[in-house]
Amino acid sequence: MTQKVRDVMTPGPVMLAREATVAQAAKLMRDQGIGDVLVIEDGERLCGVVTDRDIVVRAVAETRDVTVTPIGALCSSDVATVTPDQDADEVVRLMRQKAVRRVPVVENGHPVGIVTIGDMAVDRDPSSALSDISAAPPNN
Repeated sequence: MTQKVRDVMTPGPVMLAREATVAQAAKLMRDQGIGDVLVIEDGERLCGVVTDRDIVVRAVAETRDVTVTPIGALCSSDVATVTPDQDADEVVRLMRQKAVRRVPVVENGHPVGIVTIGDMAVDRDPSSALSDISAAPPNN
């Protein structure tokens, strides 16, 4: 039987409204030991993804005030997504095609999970170095 996205995704992704500040997103990432937050609008509709790298490159390096800059101003908005019922192999193809490390999982426009390159490494090649690194606890 073909493995589905729901079998490899991390459910219950961390989300913030697009109006939340960069500082709020950074603190949430630190506290949760993660490198990304899904950006939502209108309650729970996915409108983007903001990563720790986005914060460094698009906010800190540009000397933006992170206490007032909304994450909606930084986030990647052309986000490739998958659904829980798609084949897990499609996530790998999408990551390669779009050169991304994270793919939100949505149902009816609402985020229900996220698949990272680390999730796929742990699932596909549990003895790899990437799998070991991805499975290790955060070092914050």
